[in-house]
Amino acid sequence: MCRELRIAYLVFDKTNCMEQGWDPEVKKYFLKILNSISMGLLWMLTMVTAGLYFQLAYAGDKPVVYTILYYIVLVTTLGLLIRYYYRIWRK
Repeated sequence: MCRELRIAYLVFDKTNCMEQGWDPEVKKYFLKILNSISMGLLWMLTMVTAGLYFQLAYAGDKPVVYTILYYIVLVTTLGLLIRYYYRIWRK
């Protein structure tokens, strides 16, 4: 078994392989993409859960003030999300 490891090490020597790791610029760009997608999904899941599961998106048996507050919070947080996207992608 030890001999097999030595052979594998010789075959996959660093001189024969591509360089390990990422370019720092690519890593920053990839993190921007991941942060944008994750924050957008988190916002959407939160708003859909509050709107459909807790029945805040439509007026039903509850007073209309809850529906109005839901949509005010939805628009406000959407504005904050867009501001977050702008600040991330501006850099």
